[in-house]
Amino acid sequence: MSQADVITWPQFAAKIPSLLQGLPGLIKGLKVGSSKDKTRTVGLGWCVEQAQQKNPNGIAIMESDVVLTYEQFNGWANQMAHYLLSSGLKKGDTVAVMIENRAELLVAVTACAKIGVVSALINISQRGKVLTHSINLVSPKAVILGEELLHAYEEVNDDLVIPQEKRYFLADAHTLENEGVAPAGWQNLASLIKNKSRDNLVNSQNIYVDDALFYIYTSGTTGMPKAVIFNHGRFMKAYGAFGFGAVKLKTQDRLYVTLPFYHATAIAVCWGSVLAGNSAIIMRRKFSASQFWVDVKKYQATGFGYVGELCRYLLDQPKVASDSLNGIRLMVGNGLRASIWKEFKTRFKIDSVLELYGSSEGNIGFTNFLNFENTVGLSPFPYAIVKYDKENECPVKDEKGRLIKVKNGEAGLLIGEITEKTPFHGYTDPSKTEKSILRNAFKKGDAWFDTGDLMRPLGFRHAQFVDRLGDTFRWKGENVSTTEVELIVDSVENISETVVYGVEIPNTDGRAGMASIRLDCEESQFDFKGLLESLKASLPMYAVPVFLRISEEVDTTGTFKHKKAPLKEKGFDLNKHKSPIYVWLPRSQEYVPLCKDLQGKIEEGHYQY
Repeated sequence: MSQADVITWPQFAAKIPSLLQGLPGLIKGLKVGSSKDKTRTVGLGWCVEQAQQKNPNGIAIMESDVVLTYEQFNGWANQMAHYLLSSGLKKGDTVAVMIENRAELLVAVTACAKIGVVSALINISQRGKVLTHSINLVSPKAVILGEELLHAYEEVNDDLVIPQEKRYFLADAHTLENEGVAPAGWQNLASLIKNKSRDNLVNSQNIYVDDALFYIYTSGTTGMPKAVIFNHGRFMKAYGAFGFGAVKLKTQDRLYVTLPFYHATAIAVCWGSVLAGNSAIIMRRKFSASQFWVDVKKYQATGFGYVGELCRYLLDQPKVASDSLNGIRLMVGNGLRASIWKEFKTRFKIDSVLELYGSSEGNIGFTNFLNFENTVGLSPFPYAIVKYDKENECPVKDEKGRLIKVKNGEAGLLIGEITEKTPFHGYTDPSKTEKSILRNAFKKGDAWFDTGDLMRPLGFRHAQFVDRLGDTFRWKGENVSTTEVELIVDSVENISETVVYGVEIPNTDGRAGMASIRLDCEESQFDFKGLLESLKASLPMYAVPVFLRISEEVDTTGTFKHKKAPLKEKGFDLNKHKSPIYVWLPRSQEYVPLCKDLQGKIEEGHYQY
């Protein structure tokens, strides 16, 4: 880190006018998002209805050739909500929602929210055992499925707990106008809701802060995906803090979002900000670097949602004279690296980078409210950054057994204090919830959420993200659970033990997966092509290891935990390994042996990961 990243008093003082100007919005946002009244009507449905009342003829959603006003969107969601209610679903029930980024996804989630039904936002990249686990984990009473994901669902249908008569299908079309035809065994939801009322339901007036809204899946730190409870109160925090306090969109603004809406950045931060501004959200099925700025200009976007990898891909595109003539005034998201921050802002002439930090399960968040460089911003919530022992993978304690806070500019573990105003709602598994809590950290009886992230304090309550810790790493904008991948790799024939970790590739964001495997057969007899095919069938593409290390033994601690720190440090550098290494090159169908020439080409960027 450059010492310039630590914020000085003159730098902060220069931002005071901006702070004072934005203070009313920030106060309003915190007030909207932090109500203690557990009997007051809140929630996603309420937010949609507020936007509909304030801007009924304004654009709510733009997606492909679909344009919906708030009046149309709210009415469509009401029709679906009325039907789901009549089908027997009730407040507290769960529905699995599997739809790509399109209007039907937001309609389905809003419909469920209005009647207190919880949407399990299934990661659409999941397949096989991981998909089965994610769905069954929350015991859904029904599924709402987009045609584009039919094959993935049917592959695991026999292992799912969802009743066959509660399988609702939405054609891969604009189903408000084109109902399509459902396959055998599925109910066509577009047809079923057609004659239902478009009026608001009384049920949406009975939604409160503690009522569950979504299940968002996270890799957490160990094991298979975990379903994080994201309640209506947390949505109100995003709606208030980002919508009124940081992003502050106007009715004429249009926010372009290519991020997956099964993640909180898109569905809570971006969409929450749009609803607060009664503005428009522009959805795209999948990110395309070559079409990004084409879409921005086509839809006249004024802002966009991002993750760091997205920004890297945009920078890698050939420069054109019109790069800065894009109409974008702000970007909101997370993961923009300090190494490209200034270059990105300058090339695309973007005034405001609203970098944020948060996690689906976490109890604290940061926002770059004052538009400093290279920071996730400040947090109004109680947090600490403490010394961390990477080798033993635990916080450092003093002679009294208490945690030690780091100094400005020094990296440490971020922890958030668990209080009445900053609760930790945890996971569906209570034991996993408890493992994420640090007790008696600074005094007897206190409790803190362990984020599993390294951060640097910069002064004036600002911080800088450094890295993920432990058994999770970030790649392609997704968190990868090493334990989840290890379980899948271990199940492959002739593999007796696996250690998975993330390694850095120069000039790429995040860490690529690397698996150190021990074979119970000769290396020449092992089916590397079959291994890749098996992993691609069972894991999301971003979780499939890029590198393999063939190991004769696995180094462990005295308590038999795998020692990953030395492996991470060695990466895929053949100069640091005696063991053979294999690599999965982009667009290749098998792992191939890594040689020094190939290593050099990967490090020089000849292969785009």
